Amino acid sequence: MSTSFSASETERLGYYVYLYSDPRNDRPFYVGKGLGNRAFAHLNDASVSAKVARIKEIRAEGLEPRIEILAFGLDEVTAFKVEAAAIDLIGFENLTNAVLGRGARQFGRMGVDEVHARLGAEPVDRFDDECILIKLNNTYADAVKRSVIDLYDATRGTWKLSIDRARRAKFALAVFGGVVREVYEIAEWLPAGSTIYVDQNRDLMAPGRFEFVGHVAPESIRKRYRWKSVAHLYRPGAANPIMYAGRVCCTVR
Repeated sequence: MSTSFSASETERLGYYVYLYSDPRNDRPFYVGKGLGNRAFAHLNDASVSAKVARIKEIRAEGLEPRIEILAFGLDEVTAFKVEAAAIDLIGFENLTNAVLGRGARQFGRMGVDEVHARLGAEPVDRFDDECILIKLNNTYADAVKRSVIDLYDATRGTWKLSIDRARRAKFALAVFGGVVREVYEIAEWLPAGSTIYVDQNRDLMAPGRFEFVGHVAPESIRKRYRWKSVAHLYRPGAANPIMYAGRVCCTVR
């Protein structure tokens, strides 16, 4: 197997997306984007990772991983899009990639509602209910790629907030990418760690934090806020994930 491209080949390749497959079962186990001879760099990688471990397993049986070029002659942005699409098609859980591709959340697989949310979400211009908006951070994958319970758990806890103010809110809005992904009717706020989460590795016992329990709001309320944009309510650079909104005003606390 060749382990490098010539200078003329790399010039013509430009940015490209490549794939490592296991010859024992023909299944891909790594997707990457690169320039030059990046596709071959993993063959000499000595780090501790699932990718390196798989390559060692293959070589222990006298074989070599199969390297394929999925697309070439790309600009960098297009290469990110192709990489993201390939990762989503194969399934991140089926790969040894340590992290999602850089463009995966921006350009990757989306449901139709997600496309509408990204490209055409109408802004919420008024709140007819007392709400708490909870902004999920960028480590949370888009709702289409996670289960219903994952989104609920990510929204309900655990948060550092004014418990008196939070208890005045009737609904909790899960906000990701500036768009409301779900609306929950709050039953009760509790100290962090009072209930069980799907992800047992979460740090739930942080002092001064709280979580809520509840259920998906009635459809009439969901239609009022779900898949609508609230990005205009956040000040540039605002780090606080908690915002309160009601019939009178919107404030951050």
